[in-house]
Amino acid sequence: MQTIDYLVLFIYFAGMAGIGFWLMSRQKRQEDFFMGGRQFGKLFQTFAAFGAGTGSADPVNTARGTFNNGMSGMWGVMYWLFVTPIYWFSAVWYRRMRCLTLGDWFVERYESKNIGVAYALFGCFYYMVYGAMLFTAIGKVAGPLMGDTLFGVELQYSLLPLIAIIVITYGLLGGIAAAYWTDLIQGLAIILLSVLLIPFGLKAVVAEHGQEGDGLMDGFRIMHEQLGESAFTIVGGTTASEFPLYAIVAIVVINIIGIVLTPHFIVTGGGTAKSEWDARVGLVTGNFIKRFCTIGWVITALIVLTLYGSDASLTADADKAWGFATKELLGPLGIGLVGLMVACLLAALMSSVDCYMLVCSALVVRNIYVPFVRPDAGEAECLRLARIIGAIVVGGSVVLALTIYDMFANLQLTWIVPMLFAAVFWVGMFWRRATTRAAWVTFTFCLLFFFVLPIALPKISPSLTTSVSLTQTSHVIKATTTRQASPLDVARGKAAKVGEDITETRRRGGVALFWTGSVKPVGEEKLMEIDRRKIKGGEEVVYVYDCPLKGSGRMRLDMLIIDQMGIDLASKNKAAIKTLDLPFATIVPFLVMIIASLLTKPNSKKSLDKLYARMKTPVDPDPEKDAAELEKSYTNPDRFDDTRLFPGTQLEFTRFTKQDGWGFLTCFAICFVIIGLIVAVSRIGAP
Repeated sequence: MQTIDYLVLFIYFAGMAGIGFWLMSRQKRQEDFFMGGRQFGKLFQTFAAFGAGTGSADPVNTARGTFNNGMSGMWGVMYWLFVTPIYWFSAVWYRRMRCLTLGDWFVERYESKNIGVAYALFGCFYYMVYGAMLFTAIGKVAGPLMGDTLFGVELQYSLLPLIAIIVITYGLLGGIAAAYWTDLIQGLAIILLSVLLIPFGLKAVVAEHGQEGDGLMDGFRIMHEQLGESAFTIVGGTTASEFPLYAIVAIVVINIIGIVLTPHFIVTGGGTAKSEWDARVGLVTGNFIKRFCTIGWVITALIVLTLYGSDASLTADADKAWGFATKELLGPLGIGLVGLMVACLLAALMSSVDCYMLVCSALVVRNIYVPFVRPDAGEAECLRLARIIGAIVVGGSVVLALTIYDMFANLQLTWIVPMLFAAVFWVGMFWRRATTRAAWVTFTFCLLFFFVLPIALPKISPSLTTSVSLTQTSHVIKATTTRQASPLDVARGKAAKVGEDITETRRRGGVALFWTGSVKPVGEEKLMEIDRRKIKGGEEVVYVYDCPLKGSGRMRLDMLIIDQMGIDLASKNKAAIKTLDLPFATIVPFLVMIIASLLTKPNSKKSLDKLYARMKTPVDPDPEKDAAELEKSYTNPDRFDDTRLFPGTQLEFTRFTKQDGWGFLTCFAICFVIIGLIVAVSRIGAP
């Protein structure tokens, strides 16, 4: 980076901090600090949803996935696409809750302050994990731009804490109002980030591989020629190891279940909006903007693969692809575009982390400190504590980022963590019979089964890591094929010229079945052949390990159960093994919650009547009128029973309104429009 790049960064930081100082004096009450007085319209709600949902990890994850898997790698981020129509409904839920935190809702629904504590701790841990992924992304991008060290210290150990200090300083000054103002500005920066590299990249592709007379758009044709058609396959294909169709479906389902109960959704998901319409339009629009931005990230990643696919450093760590491209394409221009790119990525980080900090602060203050420590705490004291908690959460994210300096590992962890409260939320939302004790049983089961025992058992009994039955892996397969060399093969030194026959042997498999990490040989690796079969262009040989092995990471207890069901796990590929436990994590907690509820004492009818009456009462943008409408509902809890889908039962589903139905269908149609656009992009320049 050059002096002008650092100048761009300084101007950016100064502007963001200035907004925080400008709004700091206006934060007098918790509702101001945490919810901005619930007075935000569609524009601010849109960019709040876009900013909170778009982190610095997203373009980096997309670049990594596309670099490794071709266009199908976009599903590392694009899996949220078919979750978006659900937001049309959830935005209304969060606005009608009229709570400052989702923990408040859990406390009221289950008549237990202790559940509020558990949810607050869950929220803080979740955002530390998610924040870690965002900080890791910044570190991965900065590496190629700034070198291996900063101030004489290894880069990630110096840069990430420095960024955290900047984020804390800015994010905790002005509360959610400052976050929303900066999200508006930073949202525009993220959109710029999504397209900034494309024209420079296409120009470089044409210059490197094109012919005289080729224009910018010919870069797409050249990418097809250089990479081959498999790189442009959206689902499946020879390069799509991580995101075949079944993996995408499993990830979408688990995220539909998990995302709506993440703590920030009660803020950016609609809770701060003036009206239900503002909440709906803002939430779905902000998220659809992100999906369009993803297309830009994919194009950029394909350009990187075309230009630098032979680079050894990127082959070893594809998370660095975005930073590498920034350095190579924008650095030589010397006009501050590298600094602008880093500022845009920091915008993506800050627009997410500022919201997460405030949400965690609210959870600790509202659901731990006030109920259990200082019930008479004043507003100033609560705001002071909120800022301290925010700093701790960001610090925890940095520590986790330094511990798990791997983007995809962090991403996978965020899929599972919400399962702690998923069943408790969904069942309690729509079934009156869900009980407090059942909620605790379900939470305890998920905590023990998915987190505590998988971590504790190998610590208590280290011999488990070398157990023959527990160190099984998928089959090791060595495929030897002969094919014609592509331009990328020539660039990587695999052939002297395009079209030349090359024979290569690729190894896959050996994936740990019962560990989240890996299973490696202890000492010399020995393989035993068990099968040999013909494939297109050659043959592949199937092996199993014939030597002592050792597992690492957390134990996958659910996979042990799946193995007992007679499924031949060893024959599955990596994607199947990584996603087989997602249905288990989705279904079993719901079964536990339902069965435990039927076996335990129901909650009080009076409390449930009040909560469900409020959830069915439409929000009036005028606070006084809204309070009056709520009072009518509390006086007559059956006021909106005519809207119930199953009257006279314990189920609290309501009938679709025209706005519900048409809005959902429109959102679903937009999903397919975006898929169609992606297909169209994949065919630009195709033979």
